Amino acid sequence: MPRLADHEERRRSITGAARRVIARGGLDAATFQSVAAEAGVSVRSVQYYFGTKREFLLATHRAVVEDSGARLHQALAALGPGAGPRDIIRTVLIGLLPLDETSRQNAVILGIFHAATLTGPDLESADTAGTPRYIIDAVAAQLLQLRGPEAAETTIRADAEVALLTIAGLAQGMLTDNDMAARATQLVDHLLDRVVDA
Repeated sequence: MPRLADHEERRRSITGAARRVIARGGLDAATFQSVAAEAGVSVRSVQYYFGTKREFLLATHRAVVEDSGARLHQALAALGPGAGPRDIIRTVLIGLLPLDETSRQNAVILGIFHAATLTGPDLESADTAGTPRYIIDAVAAQLLQLRGPEAAETTIRADAEVALLTIAGLAQGMLTDNDMAARATQLVDHLLDRVVDA
């Protein structure tokens, strides 16, 4: 068992280094050599744990998504069992925004990965598409609870998609626009007024 833990810890250390390299210089900067230097390990170690650049890029993307998911899970758990659908949706949407340094770095990295799926040879859009669909499903489920079973499923799904697309745009805007970042939660509440209470 200790051996497995050591391997997992080493993989986390390497993907953590890759995240820092990517946040500073983009995917092109994330080579076996640069990541090994950042992690303080040999190039051979990086190659051992991640045989190809594509493998370690996908593992790094997964690490960012898992980190974001764990932070979101904590925020939802903090709501307690009495939280209503609007509170849950608000927590999900705010949890997707870069409101602190860790979530800002995650947003930068995810933006870089998104751009790479459009332009680079190493990744395809299918490699990073699962998470947004899962979050859309979660928001749609809460909207269904609010509106009841008679609500049109296509409308609920469309509203969930619009909410998530809006949040994605807001998250990217916050990275370069301090005014937008300062008004982020106010803008989320305005969105909720339009989508949840419609």
